[in-house]
Amino acid sequence: MSPVRDEASGWSGTWVAERLGVRLRTTDAPSGMMITDLVGLAVRRNPRRAQLLVSSVLGKHVPTDPRLVTDAGLRLAAKARAAVTGDAVVLGYAETATALGHLVADGLGAPYLHSTRRVVDGLESVADFFEEHSHAAAHRLLPADPAFLARGETLVLVDDEVITGKTIVSTIRALHKKFPHKHYVVATLVDLRSEADRGRMERSVKRLRATLDVVSLASGEIELPEDLADNGNRLIDTVENLRQVAGVDPARRPRGEVVQVVATWPRAVPEGGRHGFASSAAGSYESAVTVTAAAIAGRIPDGPVHVLGTEELMYAPLRIASALADRRAAEGRRHEITFSTTTRSPVLDVDDPGYAIRTALTFPAHDDPADGDGPRYAYNLREGSFEAIVLVVDEPADTPALHEEGGLVDQLSRMAPRVVVVTIPAFTPEPRHDQPARQLPSPLHGPAFGSYERDDVAWLLTDLSSEETETSAGESEQEHPELFDEALSASAQRVAYAVGLVTEHVLARRGQEAVLVSLAPAGTPIGVLMRRWAQRVHGLDLPHYAISLIHGRGIDQTALAYLAAHHDPARVMFVDGWTGTGAVTRELAAAVEKANSTLDAHLSSPFSPELAALADPGRSVAIHGTREDYLIPSACLGPTVSGLVSRPVIDDDRVGPNDFHGAVSRADLAASDLSKKFVDTVAARFPIVRTKVMLDLEAHLGGDHTPTWAGWDAVEDAAERFGNGDVGLVVAGVGDTLRLLLHGEPATILVNPARDADLGLVRRLAQERGVPLERVSDMPYSCIGLLRA
Repeated sequence: MSPVRDEASGWSGTWVAERLGVRLRTTDAPSGMMITDLVGLAVRRNPRRAQLLVSSVLGKHVPTDPRLVTDAGLRLAAKARAAVTGDAVVLGYAETATALGHLVADGLGAPYLHSTRRVVDGLESVADFFEEHSHAAAHRLLPADPAFLARGETLVLVDDEVITGKTIVSTIRALHKKFPHKHYVVATLVDLRSEADRGRMERSVKRLRATLDVVSLASGEIELPEDLADNGNRLIDTVENLRQVAGVDPARRPRGEVVQVVATWPRAVPEGGRHGFASSAAGSYESAVTVTAAAIAGRIPDGPVHVLGTEELMYAPLRIASALADRRAAEGRRHEITFSTTTRSPVLDVDDPGYAIRTALTFPAHDDPADGDGPRYAYNLREGSFEAIVLVVDEPADTPALHEEGGLVDQLSRMAPRVVVVTIPAFTPEPRHDQPARQLPSPLHGPAFGSYERDDVAWLLTDLSSEETETSAGESEQEHPELFDEALSASAQRVAYAVGLVTEHVLARRGQEAVLVSLAPAGTPIGVLMRRWAQRVHGLDLPHYAISLIHGRGIDQTALAYLAAHHDPARVMFVDGWTGTGAVTRELAAAVEKANSTLDAHLSSPFSPELAALADPGRSVAIHGTREDYLIPSACLGPTVSGLVSRPVIDDDRVGPNDFHGAVSRADLAASDLSKKFVDTVAARFPIVRTKVMLDLEAHLGGDHTPTWAGWDAVEDAAERFGNGDVGLVVAGVGDTLRLLLHGEPATILVNPARDADLGLVRRLAQERGVPLERVSDMPYSCIGLLRA
């Protein structure tokens, strides 16, 4: 057996193959890549496995284009998808496969957990297993929900390589005792099992009365001499004895500039899969990555930049590196972004083109609490290769040891002119304890609270009407019923059509037992209309609740506990009127993810943060009635179109920890109440639009509803071009722009000439107030408003 495509293609395994007799052969290349396209070879001191397969597409030991890493992971996910039966949950192996596993989970749309070597105070492992050949053998599983791995019919295990399959079998046996699955799928970049190994794995899993599939990007065989370990150790001794240190002592090199960045990353958004990651968190994660990459982009120069992750923290830095590359590509520049991560594994470095580990950086461990003795390593980082190095760590790893002389930051600063240290919050779930049954409050109903009928909505709010309460900002402003009447007359049928489509979409997702949960106040009129559509068209009496989500404080956890106690969380659909910048979508995703980790572990299923919006001009939700940006009449008013209920508030003096968020029923505005008029006028159009809704439904449901966040891109662009880069000065969409013109201090209004028919009220109010209009094409919105700085 001889190495494949080694000397001819400059393979980074020839040095080891020639000296130690290790041979690789490709037997199947379903992705068009040979084994030697995917791995090189190195040597390490390890009595169990002296050879090290060094992946060229993993982004671990070799600086790699992040988009190549992502492509390999998603290709592997596609192969896993073909093998999965039923729902799946994905488990990745620490430390090398934490990002690879996350990419496979992304491709499957499945929940994800990776094993960890880190000790987390207050959390006990739900299962342990061992990787015998590894430098750090023990794996812990620390999901926030102890039943996390019980989900799904198929458990997908992801590793970068499978050589004998012993670790996989050990894992399956350990997990099957607590979380048995009918089917197991192993997804790996490279499968080098012998026929005997394959047979042993299949028999072991069959004894558990389960089935097994193994998928890979390439499979083959590896030939290892019997005396490999002894010969490898002798070779290492020879190289180290002969090694002559050339050049300048690293400690004497001048230090580059070190810049510290604390990422604006929501603490409720897990930085990775150590404690479990639900696919529903993808939107909030994407937002966190985008914001973090934007902060980094302003601190790195042009030219080659390397993003370095730390041990198990691979996925977040990979996504950040990809975002930086995409930003440069969008600007028409060469992206020159590479990615790799540090490691615990000690490997011999040899500066030879035929060897996979050319350089080595050794530094002290810096985790707190440190798990395991000994140094850490970063490989293949060559001095002078980068204009900047971006080091991404999480909070427990950002310790004094990281920054001290000889520490990782110090050494990196002697390799590049600038080092940007980015610290991400580490999501740590609260320790679980048995708690007495929670005493939950009861919902409020009209007409005692608000002006909707009792069956229209149940308010999961605390009534503060008897208190001396200041109305929230904007609600004391003058109402404009004449604008509402004009908008209602112009768009009632259009709204009715969108209500029909979004309701049918929700029923397709949640079934006839769907539970509507509107975000008060703007979502509540839409929830009432959706309930009426389901009732009149299908004869369904869908439960409808109104719940509080407050910017910066998240969703009402007591209200979610109430819903979980009375309904299957899998049937819940959150509802809102429209998407602006997408901030509500991101905050909802982060808040629901947090709630799922803190609510009763015995929930029948977790809440999904999916949001159904009547209008989604911001392209931030998958479930919507329209993505056109026009004036929803209820956007013109406050409580007088939302059942006379104010915006929710949190007041710790009057709202206890087990109470719903507070709100005021504005009986003083009853004479001006238009809530029923809005609902009745739109619902009267249901018979007119019903046929069209049903005719268009198949095409609507079959379309591509993937959120593109094009609205957020437009907001960022508007901020850069017209608002000094401050997205806080930007409001998006007709409704929010109209409110800015009515109650705010607008500086400029950007109008989309292609949407002129939907801009009559905006143009008129802008002219009355003397606010300039700027024509901007290719916006997803009809208009964008900029506040005066």
